[in-house]
Amino acid sequence: MSGTILCIGECMVELAPAGDGLFAMGFAGDTFNTAWYLRRLLPPAYDAGYLSAVGQDATSDRMLAFMADQGIGTAQVARLPGLGVGLYMIHLNGAERSFSYWRNASAARQLAADDGRLARALQGVQLAYLSGITLAILSPGDRDRLFAALNAAKAQGTRIAFDPNMRPALWPDAVSMRQTIAKGAALADIVLPSFDEEALHCADATPEATVQRYLALGAGMVVVKNGAAEVLAGRGGQRWTYQPPPARQIVDTTAAGDSFNAGFLAAELAGATVEQAMSHGAAVAVRVIGARGALVAFAPDGVLTSVG
Repeated sequence: MSGTILCIGECMVELAPAGDGLFAMGFAGDTFNTAWYLRRLLPPAYDAGYLSAVGQDATSDRMLAFMADQGIGTAQVARLPGLGVGLYMIHLNGAERSFSYWRNASAARQLAADDGRLARALQGVQLAYLSGITLAILSPGDRDRLFAALNAAKAQGTRIAFDPNMRPALWPDAVSMRQTIAKGAALADIVLPSFDEEALHCADATPEATVQRYLALGAGMVVVKNGAAEVLAGRGGQRWTYQPPPARQIVDTTAAGDSFNAGFLAAELAGATVEQAMSHGAAVAVRVIGARGALVAFAPDGVLTSVG
């Protein structure tokens, strides 16, 4: 198996709790996390690239070096003068997390400012992946450019996966958030929402309501994540369910959804059934929540370690 996967969004500096009031520095961000896990789950013949923008400062240099070292292609990461990269800090309450962000001067906000660069980046891509956060950080004009580029790529055979990943703080109001995310979902072959967000922001009473709403918008398939509860997938009139096994331990739920998405997409690309892909996504996520930070890898002896 081979192909090109392109994840689109913002990679940020991550400050994660390391104990005794200390924080460990790493690099993460929702679509970047998925790219990182896809790189580890897909065969080496696949190219896993990232479409974004960074500055020309030392931290941007370090971020790009990290991406390259981790096997993620950086050819589609623009270098913009006078800007930098965003930063976020994780706050833990038990295993649940909240975040503080500093991203106003992030170059990634201009990742879709060049129509030609978008077209070149998406040429020949087998699967493009983005999120509601990707859309939220863009200006309305750049958002339209990205939608146009994705539409053109889809017409040439590129499949699109989309996680709504609703973050109201990034939007001017809830109405524009829902409307723009609906446009992203309408483009997508696979939509990967989280039910808690859909219930809160779209008043969905059940995961089935989430499936029906996104299918009605034009999505090809919808896979609804629901924490420890049953995963529900729908395509047309078909439905599939999968109950994830209980987690042995929950240390940090950061990137649980991002890693599920990677596990699901990697299995789906390999030709797995929907049930197998849901199982694979859940298996990856349950490992990730057993360690701190967004990027979690298996050491050679099988022990989970955080990467930063």
